[in-house]
Amino acid sequence: MTFREFMKENGYEVQTTFWEDFSIAELSGLSAIQDTFNRAFNEWKDDYEFLTELVLVLNHKIWQCHEKGSEFAELYNTLWEQADQYAMENLKDDELSYFFDVTD
Repeated sequence: MTFREFMKENGYEVQTTFWEDFSIAELSGLSAIQDTFNRAFNEWKDDYEFLTELVLVLNHKIWQCHEKGSEFAELYNTLWEQADQYAMENLKDDELSYFFDVTD
């Protein structure tokens, strides 16, 4: 089952290509993952829906890579912590409610 199929089954319609972007970056290693995150985060951190999806994708990538015993999981965890903390500190009211609803 793909990420999109899994999310749709759980009532969420994927809006971005973040999952695919990170999957492609994995082929080139840790620095490509970091670069992909930097570009996505800097571009979309002010869009609460895209920020929420970025956090969601990073969380799923942690678990996907953890199962393989990959060092990618450690990097994804660090990136997830950064994006999640940003969301907690910057989203307010309905935006924060949306974030909690989607990531719960």
